[in-house]
Amino acid sequence: MRAKVQVFLKPGVLDVQGKAVESALHGLGWARVDSVRVGKTIEFDLAETDRTKGEAEVKAMCEKLLANTVIESYRIELA
Repeated sequence: MRAKVQVFLKPGVLDVQGKAVESALHGLGWARVDSVRVGKTIEFDLAETDRTKGEAEVKAMCEKLLANTVIESYRIELA
């Protein structure tokens, strides 16, 4: 199965990259853009065929490595 993990800073955590992108967009004429947040997407194949076990395995990966759960949240999609 294919796993897709999206990781973003939690609300209230300053997103310096998001602010830089927002400022650049404003400078290029898109002044109506606001609250830009930058995250990361991690995609990989998982050999597990059981959806429940696969989700638990990917969640463990996120908790241990893929996301800093103190300041980041994550969303898992399995296909």
